[in-house]
Amino acid sequence: MLALAKNANAALMFFLELGVLGAVAYWGFTLSPNWVIKLLAGLGGPALFVAVWALFGAGGGANATIPLTGLARVALEIVWFGGGALALYAAGRVTPAIVFAAVFVVNALLRVIWKQV
Repeated sequence: MLALAKNANAALMFFLELGVLGAVAYWGFTLSPNWVIKLLAGLGGPALFVAVWALFGAGGGANATIPLTGLARVALEIVWFGGGALALYAAGRVTPAIVFAAVFVVNALLRVIWKQV
């Protein structure tokens, strides 16, 4: 049963990662009435987040170009997932931003307790 919960928590981490990209894209497309800015922010924001995650965080660091560990990894995750929550908040979606941040905190705590980091 615990193995199932650990696997579900790992899957949740993946979906949270996708959620960050969706939140940043949503923010970008709501940023301005100007379509050029919408396209730049709506596509460029997630592209920037993908680049950072690929460099430093992919696969829990195992697939990253420059894997981070310890406090550097913690800082990366706080900036990454906090950025997703902040993007939702900036787009006017306060409740989803709070829920997203809360789910990340629970996920992160469980990953630490279960040594999934």
